[in-house]
Amino acid sequence: MTSGRPRDEPDDQRDRATPRDTGRPAGEGGGRFTAAASRRALAAVCAAAGLDDTGAIALKLTVNSVYRLPRAGAVVRIATSGAMAFRVPKVVQVARWLAAEGVPAVRLMPGTPAPVRVGETLATVWVDVGPGVEPPPDTADLGAVLSRLHALERPRPALPRWDPLGDVRRRMSDAEALAPDDRAFLEDLTAEVAAGLRTIRYRLGTTVLHGDAHLGNLIRGASGQVVACDFDSVCLGPAEWDLVPVAVGVLRFGHPPAGQELLAAAYGFDVTRWDGFEVLRAVRELKLATSVLPILASSPTVAAQFRVRLDSLRRGDRDARWSLYR
Repeated sequence: MTSGRPRDEPDDQRDRATPRDTGRPAGEGGGRFTAAASRRALAAVCAAAGLDDTGAIALKLTVNSVYRLPRAGAVVRIATSGAMAFRVPKVVQVARWLAAEGVPAVRLMPGTPAPVRVGETLATVWVDVGPGVEPPPDTADLGAVLSRLHALERPRPALPRWDPLGDVRRRMSDAEALAPDDRAFLEDLTAEVAAGLRTIRYRLGTTVLHGDAHLGNLIRGASGQVVACDFDSVCLGPAEWDLVPVAVGVLRFGHPPAGQELLAAAYGFDVTRWDGFEVLRAVRELKLATSVLPILASSPTVAAQFRVRLDSLRRGDRDARWSLYR
């Protein structure tokens, strides 16, 4: 289901916990999310689904656990946040809808419950399209995928409406370790960004959004076909939103500017030349900074990068370069 390339925005999910703040400084360790806990959750999910987890390969262990099961030809994605588990049924709905529409996307594993539930843990199981082959997808591929997705008729039952700051607020409520002054700053910044959103005039109309449209959510599988993955953020909203992540990747992560130019040419719209871009950039950057709040006490490396991002936002430094959360 995933190529294993680092994602820029980890999904906001953790295992079997209610929202709370540990009170520990971020990154000290001893948090709720550990590799051992993730592996135990995988074993339980596989036992419930009748899957062989021998030799399981961890593809991602941030706030969402993703494993490849070589013997089962499957990829398991464990949704580990009590605050965000409501998304899982929607993910299943979207996957089935995309399959019915013939859209190139990862497919749910036939004959396996969707989702798999073990206690409070929810997981989805996907057909493994392979570890990814060369050349990797580029932003022209992304533009083609988005053009097709945005042209689809809206599914039934209806998808949720775009609520970009809802996730930010839920993550803050579920923060594993967040200093009071940092929380206050993020709450104020969220209010400021929300005010900016109310000023935008969109040009492209409302459509089905991927919601987290960057190259990490495309895979060129063993067949050579490029498919989309990660449907957590699929919703109905302004098409411009799906064009923002690549542009922010250039500005914050130093991705080649040619990628943004290629996407604009493939899609037929350059979001950076639109007067609402700066507001949506601020939304994306806030989401990128806060995406790991549930696991700050569990990963020193994540906590360190969170501090880089937060400090640059506090200073209003729009040129500071960020690194991927790992």
